[in-house]
Amino acid sequence: MKRRDFMLLGGAAAAWPLVARAQQPATPVIGFLHPASPNTLDRVRGFRQGLKETGFVEGENVAIEYRWAEGQYDRLPALAAELVRRRVAVIATTSSGAFAVKAATTAMPIVFVAAEDPVKLNLVASLAQPGGNLTGINFFEVELSAKRLELLRELVPGAARVAVLVNPAEVTNTEAILKDVELAARAMGLQIQVLKATTSAEIDAAFVTIGRERPDGLFVGGGPFFTSRSLQLAHWATRVAIPAAFGLRQYAEAGGLMSYGASLTDAWRQVGIYTGRILKGAKPADLPVVQASKFELVINAQTARIFGLTVPPTLLARADEVIE
Repeated sequence: MKRRDFMLLGGAAAAWPLVARAQQPATPVIGFLHPASPNTLDRVRGFRQGLKETGFVEGENVAIEYRWAEGQYDRLPALAAELVRRRVAVIATTSSGAFAVKAATTAMPIVFVAAEDPVKLNLVASLAQPGGNLTGINFFEVELSAKRLELLRELVPGAARVAVLVNPAEVTNTEAILKDVELAARAMGLQIQVLKATTSAEIDAAFVTIGRERPDGLFVGGGPFFTSRSLQLAHWATRVAIPAAFGLRQYAEAGGLMSYGASLTDAWRQVGIYTGRILKGAKPADLPVVQASKFELVINAQTARIFGLTVPPTLLARADEVIE
């Protein structure tokens, strides 16, 4: 072989890795926007599981940019704008985050998890045909408010006055929860006392009020901020010995008396599945909104004993899980 031929071959061989690298597709980047704090890791686990089911594993063939508002909902627009500027492939978020992203872009795909009917929230045109750049999951946390109040009354049949704790920063969800709870309370002859909290310190203050005024029961509203403070809420409810009804099983697992609702971890898994499908080319407009279909009643029997409560056998029989 002539020296010139060898040099040409060597040059071509040296170029091959560069060509191969240029032809490899860039790792897609997902935006994950959440109004609470990073301690809501069960959401992330569910989301990663859904991604895995569609063939995507963080750190291997997909990257995730996380943005946390730490309970400060007014930060969501700025965080959403950051992800839009980052030009991520798709953004996974909550309904409150979806409003912030929707205001920043009409083109970037958005997959949300919503506590209330997203059609009613004007996030999508319809459940079957969302239209636009959004789709997601509805796990009915708001719609089940009246049912949770009924279960609390069944657990504490002599209740006449119930405190309702809500987060006013979750404007849309809080308004819907209060409307449903007020109607249900009126039908059951219950008086309600509304307490509000947007910070951990305000949660503490609300329970000081509850401990002083001694209502017969407590209904805790939903939302990412309260969910991220489930240990604090369950601890306070036990400390002041007030029978409380929550929307997610993690409250009962943390020591809360009772929870009724869909699995939020599974809802985030569905968000992960839809996110993976969009990365593979699906359009949000063609992905129907998924509605939770399984709801679970969890009763913490140990907490009931601490309170001196006897859980009615009919309620125990309907429970999906009894924590002893």
